[in-house]
Amino acid sequence: MNTTVIRSGRKWRVGLVAVLLCAAGGVAVGEWLGWPFLAAPLQNFLSDKLDRKVRFADDGQPATGFTVRFVGGIRLETKLLEIAAPAWSTTPHMLRAEDVALELRYTDLWRAYQGEPVRIQSLVARTLDGNIERMADGRASWQFGASPAPATQPDTPTRLPQFGTLQVTDGLVHYVDAPLSANMDATLSLVPGTVSADGRPASVVKIEANGHYRKLPLKILLASSAVLPSEGSNPSVLPVAVAINATVGRAHLDFKGTAPDALQPQNFSGRFSLKGPSLAAVGDPLGVTLPTTAAFRTDGTLAKTGSSWKVVVNDATVGASRLNGAFSYESAGKVPVLSGKLGGSRLLLADLGPVVGTTSTETADAAVPVANHAKAKGRVLPDRPFDLAALRAMDANVLVNIAEVNLNTSYLEPLQPLSVHLQLVGGVLSLRDLVARTAQGQLRGDLALDGRAETALWTADLRWDAVRLERWLKITRADGAPPYVSGQLFGEAKLAGQGRSTAEILASLQGTARTTLRNGTVSHLGVELAGLDIAEGLGMLVKGDDALPVQCAVADLVAKDGNFRPKVMVVDTADSAVWIDGSLSLATEALDLRAVVAPKDFSPLSVRTPIKVQGTFSKPEVSLEKAPLAKKAAASLLLALVNPLAAVIPWVDLGDADAAKRGAAGCAALTQRSAGKK
Repeated sequence: MNTTVIRSGRKWRVGLVAVLLCAAGGVAVGEWLGWPFLAAPLQNFLSDKLDRKVRFADDGQPATGFTVRFVGGIRLETKLLEIAAPAWSTTPHMLRAEDVALELRYTDLWRAYQGEPVRIQSLVARTLDGNIERMADGRASWQFGASPAPATQPDTPTRLPQFGTLQVTDGLVHYVDAPLSANMDATLSLVPGTVSADGRPASVVKIEANGHYRKLPLKILLASSAVLPSEGSNPSVLPVAVAINATVGRAHLDFKGTAPDALQPQNFSGRFSLKGPSLAAVGDPLGVTLPTTAAFRTDGTLAKTGSSWKVVVNDATVGASRLNGAFSYESAGKVPVLSGKLGGSRLLLADLGPVVGTTSTETADAAVPVANHAKAKGRVLPDRPFDLAALRAMDANVLVNIAEVNLNTSYLEPLQPLSVHLQLVGGVLSLRDLVARTAQGQLRGDLALDGRAETALWTADLRWDAVRLERWLKITRADGAPPYVSGQLFGEAKLAGQGRSTAEILASLQGTARTTLRNGTVSHLGVELAGLDIAEGLGMLVKGDDALPVQCAVADLVAKDGNFRPKVMVVDTADSAVWIDGSLSLATEALDLRAVVAPKDFSPLSVRTPIKVQGTFSKPEVSLEKAPLAKKAAASLLLALVNPLAAVIPWVDLGDADAAKRGAAGCAALTQRSAGKK
C-alpha cells in the first residue's frame, strides 16, 4: 500500500517536472522564434481592449516580420503597426508605423495602470504617420476603450507618453484640436546622435510644423540634440538643449534654452527674442491680454514650470519707447493672473495709442479690418472700440515706474517720472496711486475703467499742483519776449463717463473740473489784442511785449453729457479782466465760446467787442460779435458826416474800472474758495 503511494507520488512529481520542462522549452522556443503565431490573437486582444482595430499587416496579408517576446518585458517587432482612428473620425487611421520595434517594461505598465503617465522604454520606427485629433466636446483620438476618460479642458496639457529611446527616421503628424482652434501638419525626425556624458544614447530631434493655432497662421522649426527621456520626476533638471524658430500670427519668436523633453516642453528655460507689429500679436496665441501697441522688439529670459511662466525683459523697444520689466503669469486658476514690474527710460503715448484708440489701425493692428475703426469724417476724438472682452480674460497686478513719459506733442513737457499701480480684477482696470511730475509740479490721482458690462464705465479723480505753465507749455517766443502765460497751475477734476470707445466716454462725461493760476503773468500784447485794443496793441508791437501780472485767474467747469460749461472762467490783470462763457461739447465736438474783455484804462482806439470761437474741434472758427461792432461802426459813420475827426469818438474806450473791480473781487473769492479745498 505504502509502496504504491510512494510510486504514485514519484510519478506525479516526475510528470510535473516534465510538464514544466516542456513548458520552459516551449517558452524558450517561443521566445527564440518570437511567437509569430501570436500575431492574430494579440491583434484581436489589443483591438478589444482599445476598442479600436489594431493590425500588424494590411488586410489579406500575412503578418511578416512579426515577433513578440515577454521575458524581462514586452518587446515587439513588426513590419507594420496600425491603430485605427475612433469611430467619429474621418481620418484613415490614428497611427500607422512601419518597421517598428517597441519595448515596454512591466514596472512601467504597472505604474501606468496606477494612473501614472505611460512610459515606453523604446520605440523605433522607420516611418510614422499620425492623425491626432480633439473635438470641441473633448473627445480625443488618444482616448481608448469603450468608456474613455472624461473630456479634458481645452487648455489642459496633453499627457503624452514618456520615452526611454525614441527614434523615427521619417515622421508625419497631422494635428487637429478644436478647443484650441489648431490645425497643423508636422514633419519630424528623431535619429540617433552621440552618446551622452552619462552613457545614455542621445537623439537629434528636428520638427517642422505648419498650420494654424488659435486661428492664427503658424510655422515652427524645432531642433534639439538631447538625451531622451526626462523622467519628469525632477522639473528642476533641464538636460535637453532646444532651439525654436516660430512664427505665430504676426509674432516671431527665437528661443534657445533647455527642457526636460523636447517633445513635451511643459517645463523649459532659456533666452528669447520676440518681435511683431503689436504686443497684442503676442497675447493672441497665448490667450494673454496684452495691449495693442506700435511695432515692438524685445529680448530677455523665459522660464516655464507647469502652469507658471516667468519672464525677465532686458530690453523692449515699442515704437520709440524703451522699456524693461519682470513678470510672472499663472494660468492654473479660474482666471489667469499677470503680475510684475514695468520700468523703462522712455515711453511715448503714441506707441500705446491704440490702447485708448488714438493710433490708426493701419499702423498698429493690421489684422483688424480698417473699416471697423474708420473715423467719422471731420471728427478728432479717438473712436477705436475698446476690447472689453480682453479685460475680462485675465487679472493683473503690475507696478509701473517710467523715467519719462512723452505726451505725444512737442508743445508739452514730458512727465518725469511717472509711477502707478495697475490692477485688473474681474474686468475692472484701475490705475491707482498715480504720481507724475512735470514742470516743477505734479499730477496725482486714480483712474478706472470698468469693463464688466457691454459698455465700459470710466472714472477719474485727478489733482495737479504747482505746475509751472511757462515750462509745461513749450512755446518759445522770438527776440527774448516773455512767455504768453506763466505761473503755477493748481486744480482738480472728478469726472465719469461710459461708452465703448474713448469718444463715447468723453461724449457722456459728467462731473466738475476746477483750476486756478497763482503768481502768474500773461502777455500784455495778448490781453490787448484779445480786447481788440488797436492803439495799445500797436504800442506793444512798437516797444515790445511785456509780462502783465495776473491778479486772479480761475476756471470752474461743469460737465454734463459731455458738454462743458464754465460756472466761471476769468483772467484778471491790472489792465483788463477777460471773462469767458459758452460751451464746449465733447459729444458733438462743437465749440461755442465767447470772450468778453472789461478794460480798466483809457484807450483812444479800441474795437472792444466780444470774440466768439465756434465751429468744431477739427475746424474752429474765430469771429467778432457783430452787434456791438455794428453799433460802433454806424455811430462812427454818422459822426463822420458831421466832422471826419469825430468818426473816432465811438472807438474811444474810457474803460470801466468799477465793473472790472467787481469782477476782480468775484474772481479772487472763487480763487480763495478753490485754494481752501486743497
